[in-house]
Amino acid sequence: MSTVTLIGTRLAEPGTEFVYEGEADACAGCPYRSQCLNLSVGTRYEVTDVRENAQTLECAMHDGGVRAVEVEPAAVRANVPSKGTFGGSKASLKGPCPYVECPSHEYCEPDGVSFDEEYRIQEILGDPPHEVCHLDRSLRLVELEPGE
Repeated sequence: MSTVTLIGTRLAEPGTEFVYEGEADACAGCPYRSQCLNLSVGTRYEVTDVRENAQTLECAMHDGGVRAVEVEPAAVRANVPSKGTFGGSKASLKGPCPYVECPSHEYCEPDGVSFDEEYRIQEILGDPPHEVCHLDRSLRLVELEPGE
């Protein structure tokens, strides 16, 4: 189900994904707070529609102002332990990885996913993009269901 919110004009394009980080200090006293701060902190969202005919509103955080958009929670691609991994099962991330140059790093530490929570696997995508895991982890690349 879509939620209408306000985001920076530079992000206001269908297909744009972002992780909502919550209220910033500059939001204090803003007349549009209730329209901006209506998402769940730490959740990844995708812009599904930009409200046409909506005006651009001034914002202390976004230099180009903000626009009304519709967003929905987005699925997250992640590497999870391969043992017992199948569509519909639950999995959690293995833990932090210091190898930031690894082609799998963005999937081992994806934005919008916590290490201490379990997520339902929506789809198995296959092998991770790395050839060798430097932490000797056996991983599968999956798509986790969108957060609530």
